[in-house]
Formats: sequence, C-alpha cells, structure tokens
Amino acid sequence: MTYCVGIFVQEGLVMIADTRTNAGLDNIATYRKLHIFEKPGERVVAIATSGNLAVSQSVLSLLSEGVRDPVTGDLETIYDTPSMFRTAQLVGEAIREVYRVDGKALEQNAAGFDVTMLVGGQIAGRRLRLFMVYRAGNFIEATEDTPYLQIGEHKYGKPILDRAVGFRTSLREALKLGLISMDSTIRSNLSVGLPIDVLTIRRDVFASELRHRIEAQDGYFQDLRQRWSAALREAHIAIPPPPYGTGVS
Repeated sequence: MTYCVGIFVQEGLVMIADTRTNAGLDNIATYRKLHIFEKPGERVVAIATSGNLAVSQSVLSLLSEGVRDPVTGDLETIYDTPSMFRTAQLVGEAIREVYRVDGKALEQNAAGFDVTMLVGGQIAGRRLRLFMVYRAGNFIEATEDTPYLQIGEHKYGKPILDRAVGFRTSLREALKLGLISMDSTIRSNLSVGLPIDVLTIRRDVFASELRHRIEAQDGYFQDLRQRWSAALREAHIAIPPPPYGTGVS
C-alpha cells in the first residue's frame, strides 16, 4: 500500500509520496515512489506511483528509454513529449506495453497487474497540469474545481483536503495541508510510512522549486503532527456535547 497526493493550485503544484512497500508484515522496505524528470528551463515532470512495484519500475524504465511508436518505429521518451497531455498519453502507452509483456503472467500467478500514477508538471510554452493515469492507460485531470488527486490509501487524508484546499490556496499552504493529509494517513494505516518525498513546482518556472525528503527525525514534520493532534483535541472539546437523551428538547 502507499499514499501519494498531488495538489494543483494557482501558484503551482505540490507532489507528496510516502516510501513504504511491503509484501507482508515481516517484509517492509523503502523505495522512492516520487520520480522527477527535469530539464531546468525547459520541462519538469513528476510521477508518483502506487501498485505493483515491479510494474511501476518497468513503466518508469520505458519512459526513460523510450516507448516505440507502432507506426513509425521511433522511440519517444518522457524528455521528448511536447506537452503534459502527451506526457500523460505516453505514460498510458508505457503501462499498456508493460501489460502486453508481463500482464498475463502476473495474473496467472495471482500477482495482479496493479498500477496507478500521478503525472504532473509543466513544459515550456504549455500549461501546468496534473493527471491520474489508471492501469488501463486512460487518465483524468485535476481542475480548478477539483484541485487535488490521490492514489493509494487515500481515504484517511481526504477529509482535510476536501475542507481546506482550493485552487487559490497558496503553494506553501498547499504543501502544509498535503503534509497534514499524509500524517493522517500514516496514523491510521501501518502500510504507509516515512520517509516522505516532497516536490513543489512553481507555475511558469519549468524547474522544481523544492525537492526534499522528510525523515523520521524531521523537526518541522514532528511539530506539525503534534500541533495538528492538539488542534483536533481542542476543537472537539470546544464543541458542545449533543443534547440527545438528556431531556433537552
């Protein structure tokens, strides 16, 4: 299991991913799930992955080495795409190619072909965009009305995003809310855990602004966790108890 979130706001884009993978309670490892493809001044593309690790790694390798066009025979890499829409298409094509090669064998061995990816970024001359690409290779896009997308174990981190994130939320505030969302997920699901990889991209800059890994001893994240827990306790205490069953009409 995993948890990754992309937040699409007016100022730019936030991408956050945990790093925990497991194949049972006694087989836990750390793998990077947030991958960055960057040519500063020309493009920055981030991909967050969830699902079968072998499938994700195969897809990422194809994107770097090139997906072959069935008509022309040419190879196209993630560094060649002219737009983020074409980038999302290429990710979908890479997923379908990995399924063509490995999908039936995985399913026959009860491993399952499970992969979902968040694809966000900006290419010079084009718009900043954020997509979620499914295992079939199709995708949806974040919009001003729906400014965030999640993959993996998303239910615990969703309430804070629903209540607090909007398209005009600042980039720094979006990062903070994304980290609160991640903390809520880590607290409620043992299969999601530290370290956390964080990326911010400012609109029309065409380069990553922040690339950071949050480890267990990170002072800011520990302070955020404590403050959020205290704020929740204070909030529920401040709300009057329900009158039901007290004789109060």
